[in-house]
Amino acid sequence: MGEKYYITTAIAYTSGKPHIGNTYEAVLADAIARYKRLQGYDVFFQTGTDEHGQKIEQKAQEANVTPKEFVDKVSGEIKSIWDLMNTSYDKFIRTTDADHEAQVQKIFKKLYDKGDIYKGYYEGMYCTPCESFFTESQLVDGKCPDCGRPCVPAKEEAYFFKMSKYADRLIEYINTHPEFIQPESRKNEMMNNFLLPGLQDLCVSRTSFQWGIPVDFDPKHVVYVWLDALTNYITGIGYDCDGNSSEKFGKLWPADLHLIGKDIIRFHTIYWPIFLMALDLPLPKQVFGHPWLLQGDGKMSKSKGNVLYADELVDFFGVDAVRYFVLHEMPFENDGVITWELMVERLNSELANTLGNLVNRTISMSNKYFGGVVEDKKAEEEVDQDLKAFAVATKERAGKKMEDLRVADAMTEIFALFKRCNKYIDETMPWALAKDEAKKDRLATVLYNLVEGICMGATLLEAFMPDTTRRILEQLQAPKRSYQDLDTFGLYPSGNKVTEKPEILFARLDVKEVLEKVEKLHPPVEEEKEEPVIDVEPKEEITFDDFMKMQFQVGEIISCEAVKKSKKLLCSQVKIGSQVKQIVSGIKSNYSPEDMVGKKVMVLVNLKPAKLAGVLSEGMILCAEGENGELSLVVPEKDVPAGAEIC
Repeated sequence: MGEKYYITTAIAYTSGKPHIGNTYEAVLADAIARYKRLQGYDVFFQTGTDEHGQKIEQKAQEANVTPKEFVDKVSGEIKSIWDLMNTSYDKFIRTTDADHEAQVQKIFKKLYDKGDIYKGYYEGMYCTPCESFFTESQLVDGKCPDCGRPCVPAKEEAYFFKMSKYADRLIEYINTHPEFIQPESRKNEMMNNFLLPGLQDLCVSRTSFQWGIPVDFDPKHVVYVWLDALTNYITGIGYDCDGNSSEKFGKLWPADLHLIGKDIIRFHTIYWPIFLMALDLPLPKQVFGHPWLLQGDGKMSKSKGNVLYADELVDFFGVDAVRYFVLHEMPFENDGVITWELMVERLNSELANTLGNLVNRTISMSNKYFGGVVEDKKAEEEVDQDLKAFAVATKERAGKKMEDLRVADAMTEIFALFKRCNKYIDETMPWALAKDEAKKDRLATVLYNLVEGICMGATLLEAFMPDTTRRILEQLQAPKRSYQDLDTFGLYPSGNKVTEKPEILFARLDVKEVLEKVEKLHPPVEEEKEEPVIDVEPKEEITFDDFMKMQFQVGEIISCEAVKKSKKLLCSQVKIGSQVKQIVSGIKSNYSPEDMVGKKVMVLVNLKPAKLAGVLSEGMILCAEGENGELSLVVPEKDVPAGAEIC
């Protein structure tokens, strides 16, 4: 076996079914794992589910099931989607696994005994979806800096980890290991926003909910979800806190790559390395915080009907087309965009045309001109050398991109070979060669070179689109190549026979038809619109005594008329108890005199009388003013007698 390569994804949180943006990470890790296997590495690929925490406890209560029943269902659903997407993981860990829970308890006790964990009280702002505490200064516009949702004040007894004890050591490690955090922008963010300003001690237990791993020496506490979740990378491969770790752990640790979303980079490049330092374990070699895959019309939202799930996309496009899209359309550092229209366009242009049509034409011509036999007659011309050189160099070009984790760019290099093969068809014009019997050997050589070029490209493509590679090689009756084989052009067995009836690898789709089907499946749901609010410039504070001086009563308008010589004023006769007061109001733009009669309104009755446009006003009718200046009378919710006091 070759050199070991241990790769992990972040374990998926079991709060609900993962959308395509969540699924992308598992497919990305799978592509890297498969490529490393092709290169000869002894790969161990671990993924799984994160199953504890307050959010899950709440979701289970809402679903009227136990937390374990809830996570069993969701974890099973996540695993089935990972399987659907043909991810070749070696271990699927669950944080409810008994061996994991036992080790987490041991780790907590070891760190406590070492003095790195101590008991105290936490008071601050808590984000339930992120399971994270923040100080007021860390909030962004009063909301969670990670997810943008509201945070709530929280105070509870908790255990804390002494982060500052290891901060300088971590800073030095990051500075001396520039490859540790990728991309570079993520490293700068962690250093400038968290490490250099100074680390606060981290809350590592909770008492306000029960769904978690109990602290065995203080069972009213459960282990904070991040200490629980992060340790899966070592417990899943046989780490034992008592010093009896498995042979597998000794072989695999440290991890070669933690592949995670950019939103949890802080936990993996600050908290996790410090936990490992405290356990006297080496740090992972690299943490890559990949960007997000976003819907084209904004953030995925169930209310908008725009959440995309892997299983639905597969129904439309097939597994490998979805794998191609999510891998190829994601930039290295910036967020990628997914839309139905873009997926159809890529399938038609790249998969159906560039690749599918190339394979189909090559097999069809081999059958038409030579009965399916592919033979190298060595009738070469200069154009052949260019194709051969391009094909052989593709391995190195794609390999360099993969080494830098630029997966989309590696795929572009492989598809460049397929495009070069298509260009070769245009250059050699096999249909023209077929018309001249004297050029039959030349035609055979051209078709052999095409088959060989396709085989080399398909071998490299396997990491990204494994089923497509299998189908291509089966149709070409080609043996599987090793990575070393790709250094040589011409290994396809001369005299081999391709399949008689080539299958369509990717059928072209009509974007209009696809969108019509999508609309039937997911009719948009009318979003609940938030009521608009208006912030008014605050006036000087008054005392309760000031307020008690004002007398508010319900008044009934018995008559109303417009004030002459005024465009704004109405004059109302308002019955208040046994009295009738005359009140002038500037509401003519919103109410006619006829509208006013019979209404019961809120009146400030002890306002000092004043003349408006020459008409005496003995009080004030209260109105609310909208954002555009429109007025609305303040009226009692229920029918009450005129004169009723408002208090």
